[in-house]
Amino acid sequence: MTGKMNAKADAKRNKFRKKVLGFIRKNHMTDRGDGVLAAVSGGADSVCLLLLLHEMAAELGIKVFAFHMNHGIRGAEADRDERFVVELCEQLNIPLTVAHEKVEEYAAEHGLSGEEAGRILRYQHLGETAKKYQCAKIAVAHHEDDDAETVLLNLFRGSGLAGLSGIRPVRENIIRPLLCVSRKEIEEYLKEQELSWCEDSTNRENDYTRNKIRNELLPWVTENINSRAAEHILAVSEFAGQADAYFEMEAEKILQASGNTKIDTKNFDTQPEILKTYIVRRMILNAAGKAKDITERHIRSVMDLSGPGGGHTADLPYGLKAVRGYETLEIIHVQIAEQVPGLPKIRLRTIPRKKELEIPKNQYTKWFDYDKINVGLSIRFRQNGDYLTLSGGGKKKLRRFMIDEKIPENERDRIPVLADGDHVLWVVGYRISDYYKITDETEHILEAEVILPGGEKQPEDGGRQADICNCKGEDHG
Repeated sequence: MTGKMNAKADAKRNKFRKKVLGFIRKNHMTDRGDGVLAAVSGGADSVCLLLLLHEMAAELGIKVFAFHMNHGIRGAEADRDERFVVELCEQLNIPLTVAHEKVEEYAAEHGLSGEEAGRILRYQHLGETAKKYQCAKIAVAHHEDDDAETVLLNLFRGSGLAGLSGIRPVRENIIRPLLCVSRKEIEEYLKEQELSWCEDSTNRENDYTRNKIRNELLPWVTENINSRAAEHILAVSEFAGQADAYFEMEAEKILQASGNTKIDTKNFDTQPEILKTYIVRRMILNAAGKAKDITERHIRSVMDLSGPGGGHTADLPYGLKAVRGYETLEIIHVQIAEQVPGLPKIRLRTIPRKKELEIPKNQYTKWFDYDKINVGLSIRFRQNGDYLTLSGGGKKKLRRFMIDEKIPENERDRIPVLADGDHVLWVVGYRISDYYKITDETEHILEAEVILPGGEKQPEDGGRQADICNCKGEDHG
């Protein structure tokens, strides 16, 4: 009898393993020779992910590494999770990197929720660790239930087809091998092998909307409406994803024929309404190089531009503006800086990225990664809360920077800064923030140049003249 039970359990485990392996291959998640970095929290999902990757390493031809982040939130419980992951990786002989962060402090400093702050810091460390180990892929442990929760959350908040398509199995170098299995299947797989994991007590709290969907809504729907509710949600999600991909492809075809950020209004106006939204989104993406902060409201503001006729505009994130003329609809870069009396004149302009770059060494001409600007630029004097990013990603308050630089106290309020919200790009005459430096990934460059009233460049030994003039406009010359 025991033998039959063991055989049944083995068959079930093999079925689970084959399901995940087939999903990895179907979505072309890895190539032979890849290094794969697994994000391991210590919970059931990530433990299962690490074990499966370890088991399949030879079969897939991959090398497995692990990363764990202690969020500095749950005290002894977080330390317990860290010890568990360290011991597990030692048992499996998997190289592990552990990072410690103070997520709550980061969230407060940047005006983020704890959940979003943790996600940002986690992915920053994952990217750095992947480079350290030369990993081509980063594996995270999202599963079917996470996907269903995401679809419902996007639906309730208001979403197009992209949001309803849920979590993608592959996004750039991020892979999600467990999207084909449920949380229940994962736990059963681990229990059958008598493997343990750590429970995060915050998952049982309903402070977050996602937790309410996970702990209350989905269980109620599964029990009272349909036991396969999550499965059906994901089936609809897959159709939405296919439709989204189709409209994306059609929009790209149309724009390739007319211009990446411009389209003839006659051509645009004759397209189906849903395709117009994809064309506008693609135009903005082509101009900005990213679409993270582009919402349905921004798309609608462009769609609502009246025509035919000229002079109709809509403001967009990333210093962009939609302009509808007599014959074309176009997305353009417009760089505007706030006016503050008593500031020097600083010319700002955007430059397209070229393959060969020679970054200016002039102390009063600086280049920045334009695509990283999120809030909006201002040329002003220092304010409470201002900070810079140092090499390695650390933050330093502007006040502390000025003290460390031994800048006389009576001069600190007269030094101009170029800032993105409270994140300082440039303390004019001193240093720039490492966060905005030009990298291999930079696509658009912001050039900032100090200009004297007569048009000459600021002298190299200046730097503290804060009473010259001010500037505002697309090209501050």
